[in-house]
Amino acid sequence: MARRHTGNMNGERYLANKSASKREVHDLDNEKTNCQIDEIIRAKNDVPYNSLSSAHTAGYDNCAYCLGGSTR
Repeated sequence: MARRHTGNMNGERYLANKSASKREVHDLDNEKTNCQIDEIIRAKNDVPYNSLSSAHTAGYDNCAYCLGGSTR
């Protein structure tokens, strides 16, 4: 897939899903179908990050599909 320039995204590599039930970060350079990035953007739950460490500091867990190492 590709990086997005829609919703809150402006070409950033990482997209966090701020949905209270998810709270996970995705790597758009390794996006998988199960990540459902377009749905996250349509729901206005997208939060852009330039670094994975920044998303982790903000409390987001890794997506099991595109990043692995989820702590859930």
